[in-house]
Amino acid sequence: MDHRKLLNSELGRISPQQYRTRQPGGVVLVLDNIRSAHNVGSAFRTADAFGIDKVCLCGICACPPSAEIHKSALGAEQSVPWEHYADTLEAVRRLREEGYTLVSVEQALGAVSLEDFRREPGRRYAVVFGNEVDGVRQDVVDASDMVLEIPQWGTKHSLNVSVAVGVILWHFRP
Repeated sequence: MDHRKLLNSELGRISPQQYRTRQPGGVVLVLDNIRSAHNVGSAFRTADAFGIDKVCLCGICACPPSAEIHKSALGAEQSVPWEHYADTLEAVRRLREEGYTLVSVEQALGAVSLEDFRREPGRRYAVVFGNEVDGVRQDVVDASDMVLEIPQWGTKHSLNVSVAVGVILWHFRP
């Protein structure tokens, strides 16, 4: 069996311009006060991989252009549209007005386990990820339509936010 690694030219990827003009997939990524520019960059790269419509950078999140973001995003910050909001609630309110279902990724009472979640066809989602230490702000959780929790079986209570973004966005892929 041939397992030769594919060349980049063989992958059939679209250009950044094609990414920005493609049909929206109905998912927006919201980053609530992410401290690490490397985590922000990783979120951009994962957003690009799953065809996310845009990234909302809120509060203290670093914004492009940034060498630290670029180091982990590898250019995805130039293909995935983004907006900055001074406050996460401002972003959440605007997305609600635009018809998005707001989903916070957090450990909370009444949270839906990711293994039980099914994306509803035709529904648009804004998925909120929180700060590396404090998680999603409580007022943002309160403003959400639902909370998703990633089940875990080890000793740690959470994943790095960049890893959580990948785990969750897989379930929101088109």
